[in-house]
Amino acid sequence: MEAGKLKERIFLTGSKAEFEDLALEVFRFQYENCMVYREFADAVSRNPGNVSHYTRIPFIPVEFYQSREIICSGLEPVMEFQSSGTTGSVPGRHLVADKELYDISLLKGFTHAYADPAGFTFLALTPGPEERPHSSLIYMIAKLMQQNPRLRHGFFLNDPETLLKRLSDHDTEQGKTILIGLTYALLDFADRYPGDYPGLVIIETGGMKGRRKEITRAELHSRLKDAYSSAVIHSEYGMTELLSQAWSKQEGIFNPPPWMKIMVREVNDPFCWCISGRTGGISIIDLANLFSCSFIATQDLGRVSPDGSFEVLGRFDSSDLRGCSLMIQE
Repeated sequence: MEAGKLKERIFLTGSKAEFEDLALEVFRFQYENCMVYREFADAVSRNPGNVSHYTRIPFIPVEFYQSREIICSGLEPVMEFQSSGTTGSVPGRHLVADKELYDISLLKGFTHAYADPAGFTFLALTPGPEERPHSSLIYMIAKLMQQNPRLRHGFFLNDPETLLKRLSDHDTEQGKTILIGLTYALLDFADRYPGDYPGLVIIETGGMKGRRKEITRAELHSRLKDAYSSAVIHSEYGMTELLSQAWSKQEGIFNPPPWMKIMVREVNDPFCWCISGRTGGISIIDLANLFSCSFIATQDLGRVSPDGSFEVLGRFDSSDLRGCSLMIQE
């Protein structure tokens, strides 16, 4: 199927069967058009001739984004996202050939989880776009802000006192003010400026990843709740290599949008899938990655429930320290 028709169908997937059929069509498209992915698929002896079910589709290791340019043949990137990393590490690079796909995915995904982003004020404890022009997280937050530029949004990583005043000035009781930030920055702000903001929605975007001692998500949420007892604590799961995000509104349970599916592989056998509730390596189908690769094996550990929701429980011991928290430089 041609790319245009595939793109039209990505956000129309409804039933489980429709998603699985479209995943197979995207696999065939990317096998034919993304040479890096084709090389990998051939190396593991998977191709359109012997893959007749979505569970047989090969998932490319996320590390490939650090060393290869993963983009469909004949296309030029219109933007590039780069992962954060420790000094001297190689960042992952996601070459984006269709900016509209990312914009549609993040806006529809946020609306699916919450509501129209135009109704929210976004206060960010992250660097701004001028500081991290290749961060997919920062791009996402800025795009959400752009949906209603009349509201008093802002990036406050380097100006926590102004953020404190802005929170005090806002009517948070309506649940329409979102404080979204890097985990390290949220904890630092909570230590310095605890307060009572009824209805405030706080969204954390990742673990410590080298910035502080690692803590569980439950402990993180507990500490934030201690500082802001009237707020609600949510989470966002995304990465440079994906054009879609999943959101958690309770107890660290993430819900992916309809065009994204989480699968959990056995730790010692990447071609064997875990049963629901069993911990393993997280693999992701993100159909919005149409012009790069929609099938990615991450270094995250987690488990998935029968309804498709999932938990993120940690990372493989050998995985690099990387992620949004590392955007805060010493």
